[in-house]
Amino acid sequence: MKFRYNILIVDDVVDNIQIVMNILREENYTLSFALSGQEALSLMEIQDFDLVLLDIMMPDMDGYEVCGTIKKSEQNREIPIIFLTAKRDVDAIAKGIDMGAVDYLVKPFHAEELLVRVRTHLELYRAKRVLKEHNLSLEAKVKYERKRVLDEVEEGQKEIIYILTELIESCSQETGEHVKRVALMSKLLAEYHPALTDDDVQNVFHASPMHDIGKVTIPDAILQKEDTLSEAEFEVMKTHTTSAHKFLKSSKRKMIQSADIIAMQHHEKWDGTGYPKGLKGEEIHPYGRIVSIIDVFDALTHERYYKKAWSVEDSVAYMLKHKGTHFDPQLIDIFMEHLDEFVSIIHN
Repeated sequence: MKFRYNILIVDDVVDNIQIVMNILREENYTLSFALSGQEALSLMEIQDFDLVLLDIMMPDMDGYEVCGTIKKSEQNREIPIIFLTAKRDVDAIAKGIDMGAVDYLVKPFHAEELLVRVRTHLELYRAKRVLKEHNLSLEAKVKYERKRVLDEVEEGQKEIIYILTELIESCSQETGEHVKRVALMSKLLAEYHPALTDDDVQNVFHASPMHDIGKVTIPDAILQKEDTLSEAEFEVMKTHTTSAHKFLKSSKRKMIQSADIIAMQHHEKWDGTGYPKGLKGEEIHPYGRIVSIIDVFDALTHERYYKKAWSVEDSVAYMLKHKGTHFDPQLIDIFMEHLDEFVSIIHN
């Protein structure tokens, strides 16, 4: 299959241009010419060429300068350049190749030699373009396929979290509405956190329902006890954080990793008196600090088998009282600034 190639001939001598055009017409190329370097550059701004045949010795702008300018152009730098010149010394040839030319023909040249060189470099140029386009197409396909697989994996993570959340609800007298509210309010607080990204917000939203997943390992006698837990029973209850960590820690999936952080750290306190590790301040991951606030606020404002629901006013007073001790003070300030939005969620 023959392709229609566009060739630009640049020479300040009309007779030289005519000789080259007569030779190349045998191959049915589309031929253009320029009588100066500047004219050639202007043509290349408005037309596409597959090859440039360039003289070196021209007034005002010589072939080296033209070549250098073309090679600096984002649009034209890949176009092959063949020098056609009477300069036959080794230094001139070396300089031409160093400037980026693909070949160098010394005048006078044989017609067959010109035809072969031109044909060879046109075919190489086309092959490079085809390969580049193929690679770009392949890269796009790989990128799309990778995104599709990652999306499927992410949806799989969400499904696993949903199933495990259902398991939590079946093992606890707390309603499923609690984990839904925790997810919505945690997402809201994460959105207002100045250092968290959109990805962080989604991680918090989908992983926060898993904050109490470790409670599946706690005996019902303790989990559903209506009276105050004994010291020994409370020590058992505290293990729901570390139990969750044991079966979530090995995952390399971001949402499960987020769930691990939240389940492990949502009972840590800002002043270091929380559990299981006694982390303090910034040692506690932002995800853990967010869910800590939301989990307590939702628990206070809703009835549990061991307590009546508190009023919003009393719950807010508790949160403020423990600002800087239990809770991250900056997050409490954000929480208070947008309190109406959180209250609207707990009342839905």
